Amino acid sequence: MAARIIDGKAIAAKVREKIKSTVALLKAKGFTPGLAVVLVGDDPASRVYVGMKKKICVELGMYSADHELPESTSEAELLALIGQLNADERVHGILVQLPLPAHIDTDKVLEAISPMKDADGFHPYNVGRLAIGKPILQPCTPYGVMVMLDEIGYDLNGKEVVVVGRSNIVGKPVALMCLSRHATVTICHSRTKDLADVVRRADVVIAAVGKPEMVKGDWIKPGAVVIDVGINRVGEKKLVGDVEYAAAAERAIAITPVPGGVGPMTIAMLLQNTLESAQRTIGGK
Repeated sequence: MAARIIDGKAIAAKVREKIKSTVALLKAKGFTPGLAVVLVGDDPASRVYVGMKKKICVELGMYSADHELPESTSEAELLALIGQLNADERVHGILVQLPLPAHIDTDKVLEAISPMKDADGFHPYNVGRLAIGKPILQPCTPYGVMVMLDEIGYDLNGKEVVVVGRSNIVGKPVALMCLSRHATVTICHSRTKDLADVVRRADVVIAAVGKPEMVKGDWIKPGAVVIDVGINRVGEKKLVGDVEYAAAAERAIAITPVPGGVGPMTIAMLLQNTLESAQRTIGGK
């Protein structure tokens, strides 16, 4: 039996529609959620990504504040801008596009963003809240993974989840989110012994290691769910995930494609975080 394809594009569109409806209701009451995006330098991939965020933000009726700064921008100048955005009542979410130029301390910049406006969910305060099971703003990609599991009606309670990858952006936070739903979680990495045997135990495999097709199809337990967060360019045009898709799809009960799986969820959840921040602002007034 072929695996169910978990369509990230369709799920992300559903999330955006809900956001758009809620934004319209808020605007009718005279309140507009706003997202500020800061881009330093001229990295082509970052510029495309920022452009996508701005376009979707406008489509959903949100206020969009874009700040494109030259590569030569100093750390002090960037920190000053973040201070202004923290104080700007029109802005409920702040995103500083990574990577930053080498002369700027990324950790210092991320920590300067108000935790209540941390649209990416990377601030240590928000990471700490996630760790104790009381999240406020959650990292976008892992948040999207959880929404995808909800969309297919998958209950993590008592299930064995194996996360391949231990990054602060995906691996660690998604493990915490699964743990909060009563899953038994194993985090694997480059030094994990017998990785194939560990993955074979999993009811859910979440691959976020950034290596093309590292997780082999015959590692997947029949009936498992496979969430492939990886997106790797192979050759001129081909994109593949961290999982050997065709072989894994023969064994899994449900699987995310690459592209069109987890990727579209990230921007959707960024805007969801911005909306949640805006609603929290209203609630606090």
